[in-house]
Amino acid sequence: MPEFVRRIPDGDDRERLVCGTCGYVAYENPKVVVGSVVAAGTSVLMCRRAIEPRRGFWTLPAGYLELGETIEEGARREAREEACAEIALDGILAIFSLSRIGQVQIIFHARFAGPASMPSFGAGAESLEVDLFSWEKIPWNEIAFPSVQLSLNEWRRLGAAPLGMPAQNPALDPRGTTKPDAASPEGPL
Repeated sequence: MPEFVRRIPDGDDRERLVCGTCGYVAYENPKVVVGSVVAAGTSVLMCRRAIEPRRGFWTLPAGYLELGETIEEGARREAREEACAEIALDGILAIFSLSRIGQVQIIFHARFAGPASMPSFGAGAESLEVDLFSWEKIPWNEIAFPSVQLSLNEWRRLGAAPLGMPAQNPALDPRGTTKPDAASPEGPL
């Protein structure tokens, strides 16, 4: 079994895991998370997490992109897996760079793919429950991740306006390096 060591490979500028025998470089790259703010009129689809981290807290249908998927395919798959929902994507709502945890999060603006009068959803294996919330009923004190709160704020800000440039990291945390501050819903990621 090869033994990997941390060192700066020739021609590189940072430490990497390098095989001490053959010199193979095992690059460690950020994970891509894809998800959606799924709107049904003035309500939004949310999932109560059945898994860690943040089990029992509310989130958007989202998760890691799989190899061989496009970001659009991944967002639709996550909605199926977590909320048993078929969705149509309207465009990218937000992109967050979280260097602190090695993630890039791409959040779509979406709607249910079926008839608007009868949105179909349910709890998937990774959700304890799934529900539609109007803005006033969103369980703000039970939101799993700061980027969920930022995405919901962007959905609210946008309203019925057409999608433009996606929302990005807050100005106070442009690289996503600051740990979340629970007291600040608009604060760092």
